[in-house]
Amino acid sequence: MLRYFFVSIFIICNIFASSQQPYYTNPVKIPMLLSGSFGELRNNHFHSGIDIKTQGKINIPVYAVAEGYISRIVVSPTGYGRAVYITHDNGTSSVYGHLNLFRPDIEAYVKKIQYKNKSFKIDVPVIPGIFDLKKNEMFAMSGNSGSSQAPHLHFELRNTRSENPVNPLKLGFFVKDTTPPKIMGLQITPITDDSHVNYSINKVIYDVELVDGLYRLKNNIPIPVYGQIGFAIESNDYFDETQNKCGIVSMELVIDDVVYSVFEINRFSFDESRKINSYIDYEEFSKSKRKFQRMWLEPCAGLSNYQYTENNGIFDPGIGSLHDVKIILKDSYKNTSVLEFQIESKYREVRRKKLDYTKLFKCGQRNSYSNEDFSIILPKDALYNNLEFLHIKTDSDDKYYSAIHSIHNESAPLHKRADIKLRTKNTDNLDTKKLLLVKIDPTTGKISAAGGNYKDGWINSGISSFGDYAVGIDTIPPQIKSLSISAEQTLTDNDYLKFKISDDLAGIAKIEGLLNGEWALFEYDAKNDLITHYFDDKRFELNKQHQFKLTVTDYSGNSSVYEVSFFR
Repeated sequence: MLRYFFVSIFIICNIFASSQQPYYTNPVKIPMLLSGSFGELRNNHFHSGIDIKTQGKINIPVYAVAEGYISRIVVSPTGYGRAVYITHDNGTSSVYGHLNLFRPDIEAYVKKIQYKNKSFKIDVPVIPGIFDLKKNEMFAMSGNSGSSQAPHLHFELRNTRSENPVNPLKLGFFVKDTTPPKIMGLQITPITDDSHVNYSINKVIYDVELVDGLYRLKNNIPIPVYGQIGFAIESNDYFDETQNKCGIVSMELVIDDVVYSVFEINRFSFDESRKINSYIDYEEFSKSKRKFQRMWLEPCAGLSNYQYTENNGIFDPGIGSLHDVKIILKDSYKNTSVLEFQIESKYREVRRKKLDYTKLFKCGQRNSYSNEDFSIILPKDALYNNLEFLHIKTDSDDKYYSAIHSIHNESAPLHKRADIKLRTKNTDNLDTKKLLLVKIDPTTGKISAAGGNYKDGWINSGISSFGDYAVGIDTIPPQIKSLSISAEQTLTDNDYLKFKISDDLAGIAKIEGLLNGEWALFEYDAKNDLITHYFDDKRFELNKQHQFKLTVTDYSGNSSVYEVSFFR
């Protein structure tokens, strides 16, 4: 089995036309086809690496891209799953995520730590000299671990000191790409109360078409605008020989031959990655799932990938004037797409309806609001723009143990978690340790856990998004279903114990398997709700009758226990 044995793999030497070899080599020795690009738009973050296709399968050998040493190893049921970090002598580190197997010596090292910590999940630094690697030395097999949705290798290059990711395609990793970005739409947004676009106070989306190599508006007539406005573009990029939607790396706004703003994402800081929610029109995305990339910076966003000539990329066309607008998009290999159109300043009196709100929250400062049943505190850097905050309380039925609180709405992003408190009700005969905050889907009514702790009649929790919240309770223990032991208590597979586990609300917090009273390692595949123990004759005596006990506990403290006796 591949879990226990690696086929002998000979290092493949690259032949370069030049006498000087490049510093890096490819991490896999199959064709470099990508399903994800650096800086690509993901939910709540920019993609920090490239996703390399592995021909739809796992266990493709993975190699060190340059000489160095393994400096960190992570094993997690989510995120990058099994991941290796290698430090190189040129000031960079390489990262390899979603691996299936480590090399046998590395696998043994990891398992020793897991048993010592009695934890499947580990994140450990590794000192130089334990696993020194040469360029092109194989150290792992590709996989589909963690939050990966299909087999692939997630690969990153980082600045070792800052840990900021950089674009590998700018540092010698070649992928065939002659395909320019595709533009799907243009959005123009009025910024101030007296601004309008096409005589509307609302943002307007325009369809585009490709004609003779240039993009233009479908009606191709000047757009009437007035006052301060901002431009945004909807686009994808594609690599040759693949159909996966990827992202652009630069975007330039030129008006009347003057460059007004430039956005470039060949590097970024993880501290800023969530600011993607200010870079895209988050409100539009939350409603239509379309991602329009803004060419202006919101007042408190501070995303350093923008460069401006004036007014943070916001343009004022003046009075009675016609302007030529050009938006230029490029990918990592400078394949270029251009959208050209005209705007014309035309004034018309428009009335902006004033909406009721609870309190004005100003970005760049700490904000708070409270009443007899509810309180919220936003830290200083939680907002990208001023917010006319709205809170509505609705009485609930016996399904919840508080009122339902509509905390603004989901179309406004939060950069940092807000702390909230909800007063509880009807809790006299309840185990209050099992109370928790729940988020309610306004369309389906389904609830999801949002954590929290009970204290003195209130539930306290942090939230990363606005929406509808209430207090719920979780008294139902997780479910355990054996996939490798029959009803007659006999093994259906002699290599492993496998179970499907699930929880209806709070989520799985702890998994403990005891084989003859000793802790046994279970690998946790969270996305498929699977846990697996591979029999290990170095740690457990086999060919005998065994007593096995599995305990699965959720975050509300509910536990389920599975016990069985079997021969192996």
